[in-house]
Amino acid sequence: MSNQSSTPSHDTASRNDSAIRRIPVLPVRETVLFPHAVLPLTVGRESSIQLIESLGEERTIVVAAQIDPRQDLPKPEDMHKVGTIATVHKVVRMPNQSRFVFTEGVGRVRLLRFTQTEPFMIAEVETLEEVEPAASSNFEALVRNVVAQFQQIVSESPTLSDELCTIAANIEEPSRLVDFVASSLPFLTTEDKQQLLETPGVVDRLEQLNKLLAKEIEVQQLRAKIQTEVQDQVQQSQRDYYLREQLKAIQKELGEQDEGQREVEDLHKKIDDANMPEDVKKEAMKELNRLGRMSPMAADYSLTRNYIEWLAVLPWSKSSGTKIDIAKAKEILDEDHYELRKVKDRILDYLSVLELKPDMKGPILCFVGPPGVGKTSLGRSIARALGRKFQRISLGGMHDEAEIRGHRRTYIGALPGQIIQSIRRAETNDPVIMLDEIDKLGRDFRGDPASALLETLDPEQNNTFRDNYLDVPFDLSKVLFICTANMLDPVPPPLLDRMEIIPLQGYSEEEKLHIANRYLIPRQVKQNGITPEQIEFPEDAVRHLVRHYTREAGVRKLEQVIGTVCRKQARRVVEGKTEKLVVTRDTLKEFLGGIQVRVETEVAERVKRPGVAVGLAWTPAGGDILFIEANKMKGKGGFTVTGQIGEVMQESMQAALTWVRSNAASLGLTEDFNKDLDIHIHVPAGAIPKDGPSAGVTMATVLASLLTETPVRPLTAMTGEITLSGNVLPVGGIKEKFLAARRAGVETIILPVENRQNVEEDLTPEMMEGVTVYYASHIEDVLTVALPLLKAGPVIESGGQQLNMGAAVA
Repeated sequence: MSNQSSTPSHDTASRNDSAIRRIPVLPVRETVLFPHAVLPLTVGRESSIQLIESLGEERTIVVAAQIDPRQDLPKPEDMHKVGTIATVHKVVRMPNQSRFVFTEGVGRVRLLRFTQTEPFMIAEVETLEEVEPAASSNFEALVRNVVAQFQQIVSESPTLSDELCTIAANIEEPSRLVDFVASSLPFLTTEDKQQLLETPGVVDRLEQLNKLLAKEIEVQQLRAKIQTEVQDQVQQSQRDYYLREQLKAIQKELGEQDEGQREVEDLHKKIDDANMPEDVKKEAMKELNRLGRMSPMAADYSLTRNYIEWLAVLPWSKSSGTKIDIAKAKEILDEDHYELRKVKDRILDYLSVLELKPDMKGPILCFVGPPGVGKTSLGRSIARALGRKFQRISLGGMHDEAEIRGHRRTYIGALPGQIIQSIRRAETNDPVIMLDEIDKLGRDFRGDPASALLETLDPEQNNTFRDNYLDVPFDLSKVLFICTANMLDPVPPPLLDRMEIIPLQGYSEEEKLHIANRYLIPRQVKQNGITPEQIEFPEDAVRHLVRHYTREAGVRKLEQVIGTVCRKQARRVVEGKTEKLVVTRDTLKEFLGGIQVRVETEVAERVKRPGVAVGLAWTPAGGDILFIEANKMKGKGGFTVTGQIGEVMQESMQAALTWVRSNAASLGLTEDFNKDLDIHIHVPAGAIPKDGPSAGVTMATVLASLLTETPVRPLTAMTGEITLSGNVLPVGGIKEKFLAARRAGVETIILPVENRQNVEEDLTPEMMEGVTVYYASHIEDVLTVALPLLKAGPVIESGGQQLNMGAAVA
């Protein structure tokens, strides 16, 4: 179907305003025929072709629009109720059997009742009268406004003929003007046109058309604005291009270089100065030649330039070059950290080998220990002792493998990984790089950073480390990698295998005293703006702080409470109290409140009754004591365990109960002692998950104490795994557990005999002062010490040999 056009029309239909006529109805899709307009129609439906063929002398039809244009066989209810009575002037038969029909609208009609639907529709129609309004200034203004807006749209539209403006200006009847304008505008929707056709009043029709014309003018203005902006941008780009080409020609005539050429030469000089390996230099020169042929406006220009700059600035052959001085290194390590003999010896060993063999590969060390023991600060101290640059990479929460290896250059904003970035910041190829919190690495759909570290932390592979962004090998073998972790369980075994594990255990009370006096107090005094002359920490006050205000393996919390005391003194100084503050226990109570950790009385009070014993536990934050309580009541042999206990710990409890039942006679119990009893074991602090086998001997002792009604020896703690036959197996974390027991005021500790070597290696005489250590290989030996009042039977021999109880008293 094509656009409608207005032509002089003849009233060919006989008008009888009051008469109802029966006329064939031609349904049309997405088309509205207005009165006095000529509309060519393509008729293809079988019913519509039969309608056209049936027309005789009376060539009058009603053209009505379908409500849903997708209906192929519309029914009466699918038709709009207002259409246009029209005269068929000409019918042309098309090659595809369809008909091309020229129709001219005559007037509006309302479809009342359909009298025939097959083979085509015939309806009774009623002619709708045009209601001409009375002449007024408002009406005249409305007509003129419609004409003016229509002429503006035609003049700004590239598709509408200018003749339409003249025709519209010459139409005097307002009704015909509305119909002409509506039929001439292609942007009006079928719904808009149908609404104009159905609107009876001319004034309402003019107002409705006025709104549609105003909306179209606004759309045209926005379109023109967008077109202008786009054209301006294109013209600006062309102008910039022509000016650059002219500038190049001028610079060529003057013998000068343009900016792009200067950049290429600068990068060429950097590549020559970088002293990079031959294959890397070849790749860099290839990219540089490609850059020289590029226009600075090219999309890849900045990406290629950044890549070449990364290659040029990396320290391919630049090392720290510091002469190794073992004595000075030892002095620096001792100055920064107290004790930590194993770590310091390992670093000094490395320096010694490095002096004898300068091309040795750097070791991969991993410091494992609870928070606050100085793992991170130790890395910085090692770098200072080696005379090297120090870089720290925090791995906590890292999920993306590209953070280690970098992104490929195809990605927008791609960068090398953290390893290469640290090398660039250090400006040497042998810095100390600390990979902090390696046990906190994550993994998700972006990859596994721990797997990406396998190449980085392997001395046999990292001499050809290939970052995804650089895509050339870089030698990391001279880098000293130091990893830190609180615990090793989350670290994958292949990664763990590549590292040399150096445990950093918790500090004893004496060590904390030394650390506080040598490092923490001077640092906090300086950081809080006071001088050593204004505050003094006597040994008794520091010991009171360590014992009653902190319970930790490290010294981080201790430094915090010392900082709090220093801040209180800073406030006193500002308020005018300038006298020197000597910190006492009363001062600490005033500044920090009452004591927060009650150690000696807690253990002594809780183990007075039978069925309570103290075990020793290892946690990521160091060692801790573990109270285990048992109770019995009348029942039917039930056994209950509570306290958020893990599976391994529950199995230890079952093993302990089985041993007690199988050795009931030696404990002075009847063999069926639990027939009428229910036993309940609880490990307090029920909100904290607990697991592991090391509390086995404590469970057996608790059950023996409960069932024989014998209290456990005061201020006694124990650890060890138990078997069904009563053997005591070794456990880990001995130093941490020993220090936790000592902090809690324990005086007697029972350990597996196979842990004697750990005690001799890890504990100094000062740490063991005031504590008696017993070694046991069988649970009977534990009970002999823990339950001295127990009237037990003969001691069970282990392995055919009587256990020799050894007490190490320091």
